[in-house]
Amino acid sequence: MSDPNALYARMSEAIVAGDAGAAAALARTALAALLDIREVIEAGYIPGIRRVGVLWEEGEYFLPELIASADAMKAAMGLLKPALEASAAAGLSRGRIVIGTIAGDIHDIGKNLVASMLSANGYDVVDLGADVAPDRFIDAAYESRADIIALSALLTTTMLGQRRVVERLRERGLRDRFKVLVGGAPVNRVWAAEIGADGYGENALAAVARAGELLAAARRTP
Repeated sequence: MSDPNALYARMSEAIVAGDAGAAAALARTALAALLDIREVIEAGYIPGIRRVGVLWEEGEYFLPELIASADAMKAAMGLLKPALEASAAAGLSRGRIVIGTIAGDIHDIGKNLVASMLSANGYDVVDLGADVAPDRFIDAAYESRADIIALSALLTTTMLGQRRVVERLRERGLRDRFKVLVGGAPVNRVWAAEIGADGYGENALAAVARAGELLAAARRTP
């Protein structure tokens, strides 16, 4: 391919436009051209989703646009993920993260966006879906040898489930084994500190950044 930068620009545009078909077609083009998948994601798709985040924060985009862009990102990542996992198997993964929406809460739009962003940034993501019981998070993290458990909650009534996961980790003697990252519309830093979580992600980009900080700090600790 003579000019991959032109392809990357089109990928970004597809995400901003929320065009899942175009995002997927461009991913297939990249795979056929044997382009570096990490570069494809970081130079092509990540700038688009970052732009979506800015438009959301500025009030230019609303929930329908956010969902469409998340779906476009998911469509592209669905095709790129096998190649990304092959890179992880070669030792290039930045870490493994178990993610899901807490029990009693079936909302998964924000969680899906965070999961896609984590995958795009080189993390091995185990997505448990929505309405996930506390012990299922812990079992999955233990079995997959995860580094981080990421808990989403969109409802104030289900936020308590995030606290319960932290409590169950202590009860099972595993609190020091995993970092806990929380997020969701009603969640904030005060709540994260109150329940003893290790970090809080205000949005998908912040969650990715905080995950990196947590793992970097853990690796510096003897």
